[in-house]
Amino acid sequence: MSKTKISATIDRILTIELVRVTERAAVAAARMRGRGDERAADLAAIDAMERELNHLPIDGTIVIGEGTEDAVDHLYLGEKVGTLNGPEVDVAAVALEGATLCAKNLPNALTVVAMATGGSFLNVPDVYMEKIAVGRGYPDGLIDLDATPGENLLALAAAKGVSVEELSVCILDRPRHARLIEEVREAGAAIRLIGDGDVSGVFHTTNPERSGVDIYMGTGGASEGVLAAAALRCIGGQMQGRLVPRNKEERDRIKAVGLKDVERKYGIEDMVPDDVYFAATGITDGNLVRGVHFRDDEIRTHSVVMRSSTGTVRWVDACHQRLEKFHLDR
Repeated sequence: MSKTKISATIDRILTIELVRVTERAAVAAARMRGRGDERAADLAAIDAMERELNHLPIDGTIVIGEGTEDAVDHLYLGEKVGTLNGPEVDVAAVALEGATLCAKNLPNALTVVAMATGGSFLNVPDVYMEKIAVGRGYPDGLIDLDATPGENLLALAAAKGVSVEELSVCILDRPRHARLIEEVREAGAAIRLIGDGDVSGVFHTTNPERSGVDIYMGTGGASEGVLAAAALRCIGGQMQGRLVPRNKEERDRIKAVGLKDVERKYGIEDMVPDDVYFAATGITDGNLVRGVHFRDDEIRTHSVVMRSSTGTVRWVDACHQRLEKFHLDR
């Protein structure tokens, strides 16, 4: 089946069907909000997402998921999802982005899925990735992983027509970022530390007026980096990523998936070279999407669904009234 036909088929199903996948996972995880059990919340989201993916008319393969087949039972790398009667697509899924955020009922927990024609996602192993990202509307090549944090901040400030002191940098709150945090503060910018969720952290750069985040910097999961690149490919922005192996085993793991140049910098189109769909639903209230809200007779969800080739961004504010049906497979 040609890519054109695959794209046309996906176009018909994804606007509503893909967001149903993230809605179901978000509601399942939201029932575990604030209960202090990250694993239970994660498993609830994974189970709901896998069930809903298997209703889609696709021949899907999980290329970013929860782990390898020998380590996890659901959404493992290489798992086939969908009815297997439709177009062949790759699926990148994070059923619960920010398990700690959900368990503590803190902002910005999400559920995320991206989908594209086969071979459209950079194949990355379970290692760290150094990342830098900004939103749309800036000159090409504005940011660079090889520049210092101060140099990147000066470039961004000049492009925005503001001082560095007016910028806010989103960074994961991790000991490994101590030096980065110090350099950003020395440059004069403010910092928004987040405990989890670097997909949402990168996504926040696309709407700094609403999120309060101008630029993302730091090191997080490589898979999450590819998902973040998928979001930016749809909505616009700039991003660079570079894999960061911590030892020889991780370096060998990178080479085993065919990435020979371990030091290479990847741009958005390197990580997601083809047309891609992206959907995310809030689990807890956040800067860009609201969380799941339960009422006596309804459930409210808030999602975003995007497509890269058209640049279409749809915000879906859904009211699910038939609650007894919402908890069934379909």
